[in-house]
Amino acid sequence: MREVDLVIAQRLDSGVPLVGQVSRYIISAGGKRLRPALLLLVCGALGFKGTQRFNLAAVVEFIHTATLLHDDVVDDSSLRRGHATANETFGNPASVLVGDFLYSRAFQMMVDAQSMRIMEVLADATNIIAEGEVMQLMNMHNAALDEAGYLQVIRSKTAKLFEASARVGAILASADPATESVCADYGQALGTAFQVIDDVLDYTGDAAVMGKNLGDDLREGKTTLPLIAAMQRGSQTERALIKTAIETGRLDLIDEVVTIVTATGALDVARQAATNEAQRAIAAAQQLPDNAYTQCLIQLAAQLLDRQY
Repeated sequence: MREVDLVIAQRLDSGVPLVGQVSRYIISAGGKRLRPALLLLVCGALGFKGTQRFNLAAVVEFIHTATLLHDDVVDDSSLRRGHATANETFGNPASVLVGDFLYSRAFQMMVDAQSMRIMEVLADATNIIAEGEVMQLMNMHNAALDEAGYLQVIRSKTAKLFEASARVGAILASADPATESVCADYGQALGTAFQVIDDVLDYTGDAAVMGKNLGDDLREGKTTLPLIAAMQRGSQTERALIKTAIETGRLDLIDEVVTIVTATGALDVARQAATNEAQRAIAAAQQLPDNAYTQCLIQLAAQLLDRQY
């Protein structure tokens, strides 16, 4: 990861000072670096030691960071990882344009790998992530969204880059198609579990620990799994209140919504869904060669359910 950070620092250099300033602001803000770590762990599990893994780990972090810059503008967010968002600090225009810079820099760096297969995987992933963002935008304040629709959004918007990171690690290691598919399955399951837990934390987390405002999803009108489960299990009155909260984004209803979500067992439903995905990830990792890297992949999936931020 130190090597990846060196690549990130080198490739953030730009003749335009504001580009580097905004990029460094968000990249140095304490992200978990899960996607590049995933790529490196898969490379390790499959025995690839080449330096190209550092370059491509930085690529997936740049793609992820670009989505964050654009996300925070779309969501009008003011806090991320315990710090003011880039759009709050530098303004929306700078955030959008620096996000564009990070996307284009990532594609420049992909060329270094000289692999059309890697280019295809990352280009497809970037496109699907953008589609997921648009799907989420279309579903804002839509209280009729069901679990299938919710999963379609998060598998596109969040899990796709996890999946691509793991798949790229396998491609670098010249893995056979079956092994590549196992790695992609691991990444997709891990990314799905990660997002479901993230949505649970929006109602149960500690804002100081999470580094973002509780209730942000409700304010933005996002129909997440805890709300879907609560509406399925709640009384007619409870369903009506949650529907109103989603459709209006009224944060004054957050306490009542949290009470309903907790009382109906909706959080347990969401946690079980995340557990199922984590177990799917573990089952995929167990098909890889048994070594320290594979054990880390298994441990990562297991510990994801206990995260607090």
